Amino acid sequence: MGQTAGRQSPRVLFYSHDTFGLGHLRRSRALASAITGADSRISAIILTGSPVAGRFTFPDRVDHIRLPGVTKNPDGSYASETLGLDIDETTELRAGLIKSAAVHFNPDILIVDKEPTGFRGELIPALDWLKNKRKAHIVLGLRDVLDEPEVLRAEWDRKGAVEAAERYYDEAWVYGLQSIYDPTAGLDFSSAFRSRIKYTGYLRREGLEEGEIPDEPYILITPGGGGDGAGMVNLVLSAYETDPSLKPNAKLVYGPFLSGEQRAEFEARVAALEGRVQTTGFDSRIENLIAGAQGIVSMGGYNTFCEMLSFNKPAVIVPRTKPRLEQYIRAHRAEEMGLVRVLDEYRDGLTVASMIAAIRALPDQPAPSAAFVPGLLDGLDFVSNRSMRMLQLEGAQGAA
Repeated sequence: MGQTAGRQSPRVLFYSHDTFGLGHLRRSRALASAITGADSRISAIILTGSPVAGRFTFPDRVDHIRLPGVTKNPDGSYASETLGLDIDETTELRAGLIKSAAVHFNPDILIVDKEPTGFRGELIPALDWLKNKRKAHIVLGLRDVLDEPEVLRAEWDRKGAVEAAERYYDEAWVYGLQSIYDPTAGLDFSSAFRSRIKYTGYLRREGLEEGEIPDEPYILITPGGGGDGAGMVNLVLSAYETDPSLKPNAKLVYGPFLSGEQRAEFEARVAALEGRVQTTGFDSRIENLIAGAQGIVSMGGYNTFCEMLSFNKPAVIVPRTKPRLEQYIRAHRAEEMGLVRVLDEYRDGLTVASMIAAIRALPDQPAPSAAFVPGLLDGLDFVSNRSMRMLQLEGAQGAA
């Protein structure tokens, strides 16, 4: 009939596990855009703790609720970002807001990013309410790589995450390909739950209609959110400082979380390069910069990886190894598949000479499409088709 539970307005609620960085919010926004774009009756809300959520534009029929922020201390503990509450009070406040959103928005699908119980278990009250109501489809969304299997197993054991996944979730979507990596390999899921894990392919990103694509030759340097990207940025600037003939020129997007003090130091060095490196702090329309680039140097977070694949750009990945090996694992599997080149601190050495060589070679490096991988970028099609089936809407396609 083209309706969901007798209602004209199907609703999808996203929980975006953001305490720091951009990755979870950007992934949830891409998913929400694809699902609402599949049928004009669908609306979506993203619950996020990202401190920069307000700097993004959201598609029609997609809104967001900003949860009180938390920050991670150097010792690994968490604290309220601005409210002066202790972490237990902040978590309780967030949990109440999440449950209230679930009750009042009353979604037909809940898509949870990465953490089955949410930050410090804050999702449990909402999950209990939705499960008891027996109406919403509850989906766990996992990126292609989470961490080393042994480390992930210990973390999920500590959080009771496997039990929560088995208890609350109707299925899990892995936003990648099992042939590249199985992020759940180290987890003790039942065979019944494993039968509900679906590999979607990576999430294709589209070019933007608004804005301009630069037309001069350049490579794009992007450390993602930037909070832990100072080492990579320093290496790139050192390459241009050391070799005055180094081409192409670079456009550097610092990311919103690079410290002001560190950025000021970099800007002084950039000024001395006399235009060979151009910089900006944050660009919510980074797709335009990616589309125009001859190649990309990045740390290899999930979203940048998807963009590099989607725009078919040669890439050099300089993965971080702390606090997780996620980027390192993804980068090396992608290199084995012929999709990227890795600058590995253990294998290649993070030297100025190695970065100069990588930048020089980047425009002639094979694009990802040279390594044909079936279904590589089918993720958003899978998710929108699967969601349409869950919502029992006309026009659901394929057997997702």
